[in-house]
This record gives sequence, structure tokens and C-alpha cells, in this order.
Amino acid sequence: MSIGFTEILLIVVFVLLVFGAKRIPELARALGRASYEFKKAKENLISEGEECARAAEKAGEQNTSCATEAPALPKDENQAG
Repeated sequence: MSIGFTEILLIVVFVLLVFGAKRIPELARALGRASYEFKKAKENLISEGEECARAAEKAGEQNTSCATEAPALPKDENQAG
């Protein structure tokens, strides 16, 4: 199942009607920035994982955790505790 020309044309017309022609470049820039930030965060996570694996390999340990301790969650006042 693929998207054909008619479907793409309908999507473009819908976006034009909803957002207006003046806001489309602004939305495209915001989408580009969000995509860039997502990609950068993904690359950072991958590099941190690789660094952790190298450190564990260098130390000769198999079950080494490089993750820092998770922050404490605030206690929910509605829960019995």
C-alpha cells in the first residue's frame, strides 16, 4: 500500500486550509529543528552506550552498568504510603 499523487495532493490542500500559506514555512522549520534535535539525542545515546561498552570491556566486567542512579520520584500524596 503506497501513497499516490491524489492522496499527497489532498494532504497538501488540507494543510493549506488548516494552517494557511504563511505558516507553512514556519511549521517546516519547526519540524526540521525537532528532527535535528531528535537525531542529535539519538546519536548521543548511541555514543554513550558505546563508551559504556568500551569501559566495561576495558575493566573486564560483563555486567557493568554505566547508567547513573535514577532520580527519586516525588511521592504522590494521594497514595497510601
